[in-house]
Amino acid sequence: MKMMVVFSAKMMAMMILILASTISAKEQLSTKECEDLGFTGLALCSDCHSLSEYVKDQELVSDCLKCCADDSEDSMSKVTYSGAILEVCMRKLVFYPEIVGFIEEEKEKFPSVKVQYIFNSPPKLIMLDEAGEHKESIRIDNWKREHLLQYMREKVKPTAAS
Repeated sequence: MKMMVVFSAKMMAMMILILASTISAKEQLSTKECEDLGFTGLALCSDCHSLSEYVKDQELVSDCLKCCADDSEDSMSKVTYSGAILEVCMRKLVFYPEIVGFIEEEKEKFPSVKVQYIFNSPPKLIMLDEAGEHKESIRIDNWKREHLLQYMREKVKPTAAS
């Protein structure tokens, strides 16, 4: 009997997860709404499914699914942006030597990437679409310079030769 209840509870959780997945396919939150909820654009939908196994807060899982990125290899590898803003607090730069190195020595390779100094802002990349609108925000606190370079090469469209 106890085995049946556990199995039944797992089936119920699975059904809720599937239902939440179909709802999330229809409803996506804006980047700003997701940031306000604590999601920074790094969550993959598979992460939300893993979260649901450990956290029994269905509202949190639902919000995660509304903010996550499809993690199929094809969908993520083809996404590129027209530019980016590297946002960081000037006073905190001393704690991020990898980001300082990128700004001082590598940023010139990416003319469509601008550095913006915002008081108390954690280091992040704000990825921009063709219209200059914010499409994705990514925290880069622990990124190495070579990871920043690789990400920029893969995700920021090269500008026309000048």
